[in-house]
Amino acid sequence: MKTPPPRGSRTSGAGSGRRPRTGTGGGAWPYLFLSPYLLLTGVFFLVPFLNAIVLAFYETNGPRGRVFVGLANFRFLLADRTFHTALWNTTLFALASVFIQLPLALGLAVLLNGGGKRTKAILRLILFSPNLVGQIFVGILFSVLFVPRYGLVNRTMQALFRWGLEERWLGNPRLVMPAIILTSLWLWVGLNMIYFLAALQPVDKDLEDAARIDGADGWRLFWHVTLPSMRPVVVFVTVMSVIGSYQIFELPLALLADTNPPGFGPSNAGLTLITYLNEVAFRSGDLGLGSAVGWIVALIIFTVSLIQIRVSRIGED
Repeated sequence: MKTPPPRGSRTSGAGSGRRPRTGTGGGAWPYLFLSPYLLLTGVFFLVPFLNAIVLAFYETNGPRGRVFVGLANFRFLLADRTFHTALWNTTLFALASVFIQLPLALGLAVLLNGGGKRTKAILRLILFSPNLVGQIFVGILFSVLFVPRYGLVNRTMQALFRWGLEERWLGNPRLVMPAIILTSLWLWVGLNMIYFLAALQPVDKDLEDAARIDGADGWRLFWHVTLPSMRPVVVFVTVMSVIGSYQIFELPLALLADTNPPGFGPSNAGLTLITYLNEVAFRSGDLGLGSAVGWIVALIIFTVSLIQIRVSRIGED
């Protein structure tokens, strides 16, 4: 007669086909561990986000006094010439960032992609180091470099082009934006160069060799083989440059600190959108109008970034 197995053997045998219970029904414990993050996100992101939406439809006098005005803030901005100047200046700076700063950074990356490792490391450090300095310090530094007659920029221009020794870069409305662009080149070209240099490393060398065998010269090789391989990084750097350009604030504020109001420059030549936002929201006290400016800036950034991403996808297809 067959004897029954001992009690408990069915749950411990390897071939029983059953898994031991591990007690994975966590209940409220996962939410308890997530609660600090959710709390901080709600307090420091969701509440200000919703408050900014509401504020855009109010006229405020300080943090407490407010009157509902509907779309009046947006209508005021559409008719305000100072806002139009700030929008034009910021857009001009963004175009310079995309069509001057990024090609220069890409060219430096291509040049540094070859040669000895030690030389490349030293040059990378030299070109990237300006990005380690804050925008306020850079603005103060270049406000000295643009001094007429004695400034390094003026003396360099005079030595190279026989022009510029007595020019007041920060006092001439036609030269204020070029001065801001030159300063930004010194500050950010090295950072974008590092991105492009990293994107050049995984480029398929066999594909480049095959293109050379087929007769592709340096420019055609770069345009048809190297650059398409860098497409994700190029799109990322372009989008981030546009976003950063429309958010620029500290650099012109420090560079044009001697103007009244600070950061505006002569004839508002250095005024940017965020400088305008700071003026109307915090110096004039109308947080509702400042919130409306912020939402317009956010809409511009979102639209331009979306167009860039869609265009890049079309080019890829």
